[in-house]
Amino acid sequence: MAETKKLSIIAFSGDFDKLTAVFTLATGAAAVGYEVNLFFTFWGLDAIKIKQGHSPVGKGFLPKLFGFMMGGLKASPVSRFNFLGASGRIFRSLMKKNNVATLEELVEAAKQLGINFYACEMAMHILGLEKTDFIPELKEVLGVTSFLQMSDGGQTLFI
Repeated sequence: MAETKKLSIIAFSGDFDKLTAVFTLATGAAAVGYEVNLFFTFWGLDAIKIKQGHSPVGKGFLPKLFGFMMGGLKASPVSRFNFLGASGRIFRSLMKKNNVATLEELVEAAKQLGINFYACEMAMHILGLEKTDFIPELKEVLGVTSFLQMSDGGQTLFI
């Protein structure tokens, strides 16, 4: 009996380039038959929120402020040389020019490929978020121990 290949990725960052790496690795692995589990925590949660743009999402003043400042997938900053927020648009333009899937296209591909999306219970609690704040493809809200058990027997990456 063939063993299932498994890749689990912890998406900690909300940076454009790091999220692009998360979704490139995830979709590539799913395309060749891997079971793929994505665990979004802290700033990585911003990539899977329903409300995109600078929206005050969360319960309480500070969570709403963080939600507003992050801005969602389309406003994700580049980790280096962000050029006052313009780098994400520059990279998207370069990706299209070179026929490379954009971050948004990679996220859609991940959904179509049946990649499992999970959110970190602790980070959601700290940031005042609920499951209803996220895309419908979010399979479940998990604690760290549950995610680690699910990841057992495969490769795990932290990005």
